[in-house]
Amino acid sequence: MSRIALVTLVVRDYDEAIAFYTGALGFELIEDEPRPGGSRWVVVRPTGAAAGSGLLLARAKNDAELSRVGDQTGGRVGFFLHTEDFAGDHARMRAAGVTFLEEPRHEAYGSVVVFQDLYGNRWDLLQPAATAPTDQERTA
Repeated sequence: MSRIALVTLVVRDYDEAIAFYTGALGFELIEDEPRPGGSRWVVVRPTGAAAGSGLLLARAKNDAELSRVGDQTGGRVGFFLHTEDFAGDHARMRAAGVTFLEEPRHEAYGSVVVFQDLYGNRWDLLQPAATAPTDQERTA
C-alpha cells in the first residue's frame, strides 16, 4: 500500500506560516526541528488527521523559490480541506480573518467555499455530500 505522507508548501517565514495554519485554520503543529543552515523541518496538519500526513512548511531559500510563494498551483485551487462541520469551520475561519473568495456553495458533491491562505494559495473548504447537511437542515 502506498500513500502520500507530506506535501511541501513553500512559505516566506516559518513562524508566520505556523501562526496562520495553527491559529486561523486550527491545524496542529506536529514537528518543528532545527536543521543545518538555519532551516527547520516544520510539519502541520488538520486536527484529527491521520498520523504521518500533513504539510511540510519549507521556507523559500532563493529568489526562484520566493517567486513561487502563494502561487504554487498557477492560481488554481491546489489544496482541499475536508470538514465534518462546514458552517462551524467557515464561521470560525472567517472570525480568524481568513479571506474567502466567494460565498459558500452547496453542490451535488457537498458544501464548498474557496479561501486563500496568508500567501494567496487557493484552498477549498469542503464538506463532502455524504456528511454535508441537507437543504432542509441548512434552512432549519
